[in-house]
Amino acid sequence: MHLSPELEKKYTRESLSARDAQRLAEFIAWGPVVFQASRIMLKWGILDLIRDAKEGLTIQEICDRTGYTEYAMKCLLEASLCIGLLLVDVNTNRYSLSKTGWFLINDPATRVNINFSHDVNYEGWFKLEEALLSGKPEGLKHFGDWPTVYEGLSSLPEHVQKSWFGFDHFYSDSSFPEALEIIFKKNKTLSLYDVGGNTGKWALQCVGYDKYVEVTILDLPQQIEMMKANTAGKEGAERIKGYGINLLDSSAVFPKGEREIDAIWMSQFLDCFSMDEIISILTRAKTAMTEHTRIYIMETLWDRQRFETAAFCLTMTSLYFTAIANGNSKMYNTEDMQYCINKAGLEIEEIFDGLGQGHSILKVKLKK
Repeated sequence: MHLSPELEKKYTRESLSARDAQRLAEFIAWGPVVFQASRIMLKWGILDLIRDAKEGLTIQEICDRTGYTEYAMKCLLEASLCIGLLLVDVNTNRYSLSKTGWFLINDPATRVNINFSHDVNYEGWFKLEEALLSGKPEGLKHFGDWPTVYEGLSSLPEHVQKSWFGFDHFYSDSSFPEALEIIFKKNKTLSLYDVGGNTGKWALQCVGYDKYVEVTILDLPQQIEMMKANTAGKEGAERIKGYGINLLDSSAVFPKGEREIDAIWMSQFLDCFSMDEIISILTRAKTAMTEHTRIYIMETLWDRQRFETAAFCLTMTSLYFTAIANGNSKMYNTEDMQYCINKAGLEIEEIFDGLGQGHSILKVKLKK
């Protein structure tokens, strides 16, 4: 198994004392309520209130400023103290913010992850065991009767959509500037397929970056309609086309354009499929390629992460795919992705690491 130096240091040897290990075990046992108490402290603005008070606040002061009951505040503040969100002065009984509490408030990734976990996943994860056994997204059923979340995305409640797209865009958007440089400056790219293009956010970036490029988005028909609505009237939209396709259908072929395709872009896309499905998609993508075409696969490969916290977030995200998204995909590592690429008759030409929030781009060509 390939592991970045930081991950090898963390995952190949024991680093906790027995007491710390026991505490972590209990933290896991109480994990659901740890999450909900922390989320409520954020939602109700209690953490912000405490942060803004230079001398800290007592329970009564918090009650007076918020209108919440003393009982509610005692429960939440004492739990937050033990979770590690707060500190307390034993002489004045004033609560102040800990470093962990500060990150909970201020770290954009953490806020995105909290909303995603609560709005999209929390109820569904109750069915995680069933999903692991069946290979189907059993936790999706409380939203609707769809085979995967993608068919139902446009029908999800508005706040769920907001959290889903917030999560999806946050991680990809931070990598866009560097990705554009790789695709357009390092290579001549005038025609591009954006596979799984969702709302057209990446396509708009492309046509804004290069005034000559033409982009075709390949996605489900309902996603194409969302894309058209989102891109309508925006600069360069006339150079963005849509092609409705169910990429899970192994007979669905990639279109052959009037001009040679220079690049096929797959951003945070292949992690939405099983390895067999990835091989099928790449095999069909190969039929639209020439020796000059390159596939650019941008993924947050968990084994290539510079920081251990990122690998933790990614492996937890795999369980969203299990219970909610489709039941059979995950956040892959380099070894798994390379296997799929090679099985499809392709090979990795170059790997670019460290883009944005821990993304890598695999530049892929036809196998010689």
